[in-house]
This record gives sequence, structure tokens and C-alpha cells, in this order.
Amino acid sequence: MSYIPEGLRQLVHDRAGGCCEYCLLHEDDNLFAHEIDHIRAVKHRGTTEANNLAFSCFDCNRNKGSDLGSIDDVTDALVPLFNPRQQQWADHFQLSGVMIEPLTPEGRITVLLLDLNNMNQVKKRLALVSQDRYPCIFPEND
Repeated sequence: MSYIPEGLRQLVHDRAGGCCEYCLLHEDDNLFAHEIDHIRAVKHRGTTEANNLAFSCFDCNRNKGSDLGSIDDVTDALVPLFNPRQQQWADHFQLSGVMIEPLTPEGRITVLLLDLNNMNQVKKRLALVSQDRYPCIFPEND
């Protein structure tokens, strides 16, 4: 595990507005604390600096692990995961109720590898929608 200075942690948190940058779940609505995710894992020579870090809920971060991408079933090409520092969420995903629907190959791979529509996550989002607490709105990338 890489050491991330408190100031950098705070920057990543504030930049995301407390929202998971993958599934749009606010940290206040999750049992486990959100985490700082290396978009490109340290084991793949990813750096511990702002442009390689995202704010991620526990489930998204655990499912992502050190993955960089996978083979897309539609294009049969190696496709990278969605990168919240370089891409806009709405360009790659849309919400259909509480289901996160991919719009691009990167979106498909991210939904698959992070298991964004697993039953437990969908149930959680459904309960939060009824309380007007989902989706979390985070500031878009600069």
C-alpha cells in the first residue's frame, strides 16, 4: 500500500465532493469509508499524485484492484477502465433508474470489472433514491 499524504487525500476527497467517482455513491451513504484509488496501480508504475488518484467507495475499489482494463465483448479489443481524471462520467455512463448503463467500451469494461450493477449495490441505490440521496453529484473534471 502506498503512503498518501493527508493534504493529497483531502484534495482528492474535496475534488470528488465526497462521491465515489465510479458509482456515484456518497461516502455518507456507505457502511465502509471511501478510499483513495490509484487509477493506475503502483504495481503498474502508477504514481501517487493528484492526476492518478480517484475517490472510490470500498466496493468499487476492491473490485477494481490493480486492473487496468479487459477485453470488450462487443469490440473484442483490449479496453482500459474509465479514468475519472481524463474522462467525464456522463460520456461513458448513464443512469437508467438506479442501473449504471455503459455508453462506451470503457464504460462496459468498468461496469463489468467493478461490478457496478450487482444486486447489493442496486438495492442500496434504490433505497437512496427514495430518500433523494442518489446519485451523488460531484464536480466535473477541470
